[in-house]
Amino acid sequence: MELTKKGHACVRLTKGGRTLVIDPGAFSEEDAAAGADAVLITHEHPDHLDEGRLRVALEGRPGTEVWAPRAVAERVSAAFPGRVHTVGHGDTFEAAGFAVEAHGELHAVIHPDLPRIANVGFVVDGALFHPGDALTVPERPVAVLMLPLHAPWNKFSEVLDYVREVGPERAYAVHDGLLADAGLAVYGRNLGPQGPGTGRTAYARLAPGDSTTV
Repeated sequence: MELTKKGHACVRLTKGGRTLVIDPGAFSEEDAAAGADAVLITHEHPDHLDEGRLRVALEGRPGTEVWAPRAVAERVSAAFPGRVHTVGHGDTFEAAGFAVEAHGELHAVIHPDLPRIANVGFVVDGALFHPGDALTVPERPVAVLMLPLHAPWNKFSEVLDYVREVGPERAYAVHDGLLADAGLAVYGRNLGPQGPGTGRTAYARLAPGDSTTV
């Protein structure tokens, strides 16, 4: 399948002429969800869910379906009956011809004073894992990890240890929309040959609009 970065936490996967989009949020490109056959949402935060754009995508393509945690599904399901599905940890389903598994239950801790919300990561075709806003280790090996690079809830040591624990062949940066070029360079150096080491994993970052085959 082809993987295209659509800005910040959003990726677009295509296979056999069908398209699956994960986390088209407010920091993603405006057309991130447009024309998608299926959309997966990990959680309700606006940088992962731009509800207005999602509704436009659903209105523009009657066949588009959505899979998301209950808090997200309840916000849009009434307007699109039968097209919005609630998912949680352990669920498996097919979305636009892609085999999907749900892993994880909660958003990472931002601060103890803030309540934690539901967050579900998705393994696609047994090969690629997008964890959303959590350092969830999927209950199966994966070849490709979408790596949350920078957020109010993480620090570099956690990011590096997460890569080592999951142990994919490749890790691609997501959740990088708050970083300027200097910050991206620092993370790239620390996750590259000059850093402490990512084990067997090769790290790379796709700029918005760039694609690769996974």
